[in-house]
Amino acid sequence: MSETLSTAGTLRVRRRIPTRTPGQASGTAPGRRRLGSPAGSLVWAAPALAFVGILLVYPFFRSVYGSLFEDNGFTSEFVGLDNYVRLAEDPILGRSLINTVMWVAGTLLLPVAVGLLIAVATHRMRLGNLAQLVIVLPYAISGASTAVLWKFMLTSDGAVNQVLGAVGLGSLAQPWLLEWPQNTVSLIIAGTWQATGINVVLFTIGLRAIPRDIVEAAHLDGVSGWSMFRHITLPQLRAMTVVVVGMAIVNSLKAFDLIWVLTQGGPSRSSETLALTMYREAFRLFHVGYGSAVALVLSVIVVAASWLYLRRQMPGGDRD
Repeated sequence: MSETLSTAGTLRVRRRIPTRTPGQASGTAPGRRRLGSPAGSLVWAAPALAFVGILLVYPFFRSVYGSLFEDNGFTSEFVGLDNYVRLAEDPILGRSLINTVMWVAGTLLLPVAVGLLIAVATHRMRLGNLAQLVIVLPYAISGASTAVLWKFMLTSDGAVNQVLGAVGLGSLAQPWLLEWPQNTVSLIIAGTWQATGINVVLFTIGLRAIPRDIVEAAHLDGVSGWSMFRHITLPQLRAMTVVVVGMAIVNSLKAFDLIWVLTQGGPSRSSETLALTMYREAFRLFHVGYGSAVALVLSVIVVAASWLYLRRQMPGGDRD
């Protein structure tokens, strides 16, 4: 009986299975860090971090430092916050701010809205891809080339006024680029002609990402036309709309090449935006410290506007 119990006890002893640590399983020594670890990932991120630091972080802090000096490119004198006081008292700043706000509003109302409508209208249209291609082509043209084209049309003896005169509407002919605010409005229209194409592309991508079963279910419920656009299409395009509007805000605040080639901010700096003010002061008048102050103000406006918009649009951003 005792022999039977001892044999059963021996059978109940479980065999131990050897185990290996993750480092041993991957063939890595226990004391050696893997490249996939958080510390190892810094090795791969270091070039990108250095690139961002050299091209973005250092110039930003260098501009902050330079804005505290009166610098003409040859001599430099510390003046503290005098450049910012001068900026607040500059009468040109008010007009530049108004033009910048006009650019932001025009960029949101025209390229984004027109791009959305064209994308929706041509999404399922026969030869819709061809129509979208024609609208996208201006985006492939540089801002300087676009400005040269529109300058040919908008000068006092340009194509627009000549066409108006040829059709009997000569009374509507105007010096489009010589008076404010029509010069800024003309610039916005020229920018809309170029920027609408990329918005059409982005909204088309968003339309193709809408689940087809949602659209078919809406059709079965009798939803179509404006109701389909308002209750189905527009909510499904929310994520893409956030991207498009965010890009439009940033691009409108830093618009430069189109305005510079068309009007150079004139006449009498009436069509000048903050980006042009910064360029003129720093690189044309050699007020480097003052130009750095303008650049810093513009950077703060761009970051603040983008942050406020994205914070409002992200999930949970409107809880407060």
